[in-house]
Amino acid sequence: MTAGEEPPKYRLVPYEAEAAPCGTEAPGEPWALCADAEGLFGAPLPPSRRTYELLGCAPQGDLMKALPHARVRRTAPLGTLRLEGLDRTGERAGPWAWCLEDVRVLGDRPRVDDPSLADITVEASESESAENATESPRRPPRSPGYLLLGADGEPWGTCRDLAHIRLGPEPAEAPIRLLGCSPGGALRAALDAGDEDLGHGRLLRLDVHGSTVQQAVEGEVTAWIPSARGQGLVDLALDPWSERPPPGAAEVWDLWWEGRPSTPGRWARCGPEARSCWLDTARHHHARGAPSAPDGTTIHLDGRHITDHPGFHCALGEAVNGPGGYFGRSLDTLGACLRGERGARRPFTLVWHASAVARSCLGTTPHTDFGRIPPTDHHPPAFEELLAFLGEKGVDVRLD
Repeated sequence: MTAGEEPPKYRLVPYEAEAAPCGTEAPGEPWALCADAEGLFGAPLPPSRRTYELLGCAPQGDLMKALPHARVRRTAPLGTLRLEGLDRTGERAGPWAWCLEDVRVLGDRPRVDDPSLADITVEASESESAENATESPRRPPRSPGYLLLGADGEPWGTCRDLAHIRLGPEPAEAPIRLLGCSPGGALRAALDAGDEDLGHGRLLRLDVHGSTVQQAVEGEVTAWIPSARGQGLVDLALDPWSERPPPGAAEVWDLWWEGRPSTPGRWARCGPEARSCWLDTARHHHARGAPSAPDGTTIHLDGRHITDHPGFHCALGEAVNGPGGYFGRSLDTLGACLRGERGARRPFTLVWHASAVARSCLGTTPHTDFGRIPPTDHHPPAFEELLAFLGEKGVDVRLD
């Protein structure tokens, strides 16, 4: 690296390479050191609209009422549709259920084998709830089909089966472009030999010192071109296997560019998404088996920036383990940290400074479903619930 040249932001290593702890330099010769990456970060895609057929359907209720409107207008709104498997006697099998959201009826046609039944075409978004843990609704062996229900359990009939109609190939994701890469090792040899198979690698985000901040993505190197960033450099195309990091990760990794933060509160400038990414980065840098403070320790929590739940965990991580520290990112992981080897062990005293900020921003009304529905669905705890949780775990919270 010449004087005035920016250090590389990314290191590409073989997929099977030994993983180095975050905050250290990856061992062995890298495939490439890359100045930057383009197209790396991606926001979560909204639920895709899909087309389905309810085969052998005996419609009732709102589903029956939607059919004449769909025949005239080619579409009719229906809402949420739940499918519950029937047992061999035609009774509800339970507890299997599957859900389609924002359903619109597109049309229907009578069955050739039984004109009293219809095949009904619908368009819908697949629910992201825990009910849809499988790609299609489940039912027991020799089941005659599914019971169709509305969002509140109102009966909408039955169908023999559900078919997903594929109208075309899923849109392909654009590859990630690794810019200004200096190839080495096996990748350099493959490029020189003109090999088509360039291998599978892991892309690591680096800090200014060349140490690993966090793994960014895994994927296959599929192509290369000479880079405009300098003689002997190449731009690589990486087809990702794993999910791309969210946009908030870019903000966090820039804040960790000088290495693990040495001053507290750098996370406070981030929004909720980036704060969640901060917690992920901090977790990767936390040394497992770290000694815990003695029982009865007093910890001071700076609450000035606790305006959301990720902010609470960011602030608590720093209160326990210093700038860039980690002490859980949810109530489940916080409970695990409180058992020790994460910097503090219950019982201890937590002095929560500027607690009025969190009381105002997190709300005080308990969410009655908290803890009784899957984590992907429940609301985060209100301020009072958070205090109750800490108290139950042996933390003496004193509000300031």
